Amino acid sequence: MASPTLKRNVKLFITKFLDESRKKLNDCFNECIKGHHLIDDDSIIGTHWENLNAEIIVASGYKIHSQSNGSHKPGKDLSCSIGSLSNKTAKYTRGNISFKVSSYRLTAVCKGNDIDKIVAEIERRKNFKYYSILVRSEKKNEIHYDWYLIPSDYPQFNPRLYVWTPKVGTAGKNKGVMTGWETNISNGSYMQITDVTSAELWINVVITEEMKTFIIGSCDVNKANKAINYIQLYQLLHNRESAR
Repeated sequence: MASPTLKRNVKLFITKFLDESRKKLNDCFNECIKGHHLIDDDSIIGTHWENLNAEIIVASGYKIHSQSNGSHKPGKDLSCSIGSLSNKTAKYTRGNISFKVSSYRLTAVCKGNDIDKIVAEIERRKNFKYYSILVRSEKKNEIHYDWYLIPSDYPQFNPRLYVWTPKVGTAGKNKGVMTGWETNISNGSYMQITDVTSAELWINVVITEEMKTFIIGSCDVNKANKAINYIQLYQLLHNRESAR
């Protein structure tokens, strides 16, 4: 059950983004995503989202203070007047009711198998205010995108609100061998560290009704609407400059 403080924070978040700024963010999100797919029919993943997210934020009237520009350093990717953001992309699963995102690699701290130190390290690296997550579902020629802006301390993303246990292999060469860590399931969500060698943290999220309030923008694109390729775009702009 959510604490009174959490409920208050969620209410403040909803209030903040239910005014004209929320509409502006959604409008700019639609224009940017659909504009991207006029040139590129590949799904938006990874650092592409960081760059597009920065464009959306600026076009919506906010300022970018700093950007990681694809750096693999853990933590915030964008710092702006909305707050500091960690950019993630994911694909809907289980009939569009869940998604999972990868987070930090915890190789060094996992070597000691001390879960308290591991959880403390996860918290230490969380130097941002919001997860800015672009989640998609795909059909043959259609892609649906939702943009979530989720407070970084939201329960499903809080490692201390789970019970952690060692994950042990059940077959093959890993039978009986510790292969990582996993948590209990809370409100449908859970965390896992999949491999003690790479020690990558995964957050598996089931979307509650409350979490839907964190959707800032949604849009649908048709891959068949691709209008121009990069060579044609260059030639168009180059010819326009030459004609001046």
